[in-house]
Amino acid sequence: MPEVAAMSQITKARYFEPLHDNHTKCLLCPHECEIPPGGEGNCGVRKNIGGELFAMSVGQVTSLALDPIEKKPLRMFRPGSMILSVGSFGCNLSCAFCQNHTIAQPLGGLDTHYVPPEALAELATRTIPSGNIGVAFTYNEPLIGYEYVLESAKKLRDIDLKAILVTNGYLNPEPLFELLPFIDAINIDLKGGDAFYKNLGGSLQPVMDTITNAAGKTHVEVTTLVISGENEEDVEPIAEWLASVDPAIPLHLTCFHPRYQYADRSPTQRETTKRLAESARKYLMNVFEN
Repeated sequence: MPEVAAMSQITKARYFEPLHDNHTKCLLCPHECEIPPGGEGNCGVRKNIGGELFAMSVGQVTSLALDPIEKKPLRMFRPGSMILSVGSFGCNLSCAFCQNHTIAQPLGGLDTHYVPPEALAELATRTIPSGNIGVAFTYNEPLIGYEYVLESAKKLRDIDLKAILVTNGYLNPEPLFELLPFIDAINIDLKGGDAFYKNLGGSLQPVMDTITNAAGKTHVEVTTLVISGENEEDVEPIAEWLASVDPAIPLHLTCFHPRYQYADRSPTQRETTKRLAESARKYLMNVFEN
């Protein structure tokens, strides 16, 4: 875990239970890590201190930028708007192809800046003249810093700004349902089939559950990063399943670019995503190639 700011700025975690010998069980995501004293969960940011669980990344910002909302990608939610994008560090999946691995899977220290929820809301307000409509929690996996997203989203709702999530969707239902009333739009990664997820240290069903539970409660778009020879065959089943939830859900098919442990792989060609998009359009009304 990267070094964080002063200990007074860490936050007691929501969604955990105490176990024997001062161990804790995190209930935030489907891993439900059992964590010994001094240990961390799979995500690297939820830490057992003295038999209680703390969220060590809350407010610790590594990335901040004003982006077009289409870059999230969201194509059917307030198109033409800008969104203040904020990222921290860590992730609860282990993607060898991660496009933001330097913060999602950090190997050493990171430069972080403490930006509490009220300061983030104030910063979002100051960028309204530039076309900003709110904050997108993105870059790394934002929901491992659940407490920060929840409190910030509430602050944004109070001042009539939007809260957007860009997430892998690997979250348990109870915390999702608590958060959804304060989220205006979500883009959820649906990375491939169940065999593909096993290679990432996870499973497909929880992500499908997140999409199903969020659909109809907030604006949902879905992204699949297409990696040639890895998950191409999963795209049509993904589209067919999404149509069973709601055929109007937008699906983004994005081209893989060599990164991280896949730095020696070939990039996905646009012809591949075009072909897969045509296949997906048999089921879905809105398919985009990014």
